[in-house]
Amino acid sequence: MFLEALASVLLGLALALLAAHRLSHRLPDRNLVLATGAAGALFGAFVTHSVLGPGNALPTLGGAVVVSVASVSLLVRPRSSARTSRTGKPSPAGV
Repeated sequence: MFLEALASVLLGLALALLAAHRLSHRLPDRNLVLATGAAGALFGAFVTHSVLGPGNALPTLGGAVVVSVASVSLLVRPRSSARTSRTGKPSPAGV
């Protein structure tokens, strides 16, 4: 169980680093992204291990990856557009 937890945290950190690198303009602070990825992976491993029981390391890591990606995806901000205002309506030309 300890190795599964360690591996899931490392996978969560790797996925969070990848997301922070590729989507740095749409994510908050890098430390928050890394913590969310690691915590999501650890929680996903815990839930998957609780459901499947011991001896299922690969599905447990798969569950860790799924929950980690889902957790980090909640941090992604929508694209900002210079042509839309706060209400979502296009701004008049020349303003």
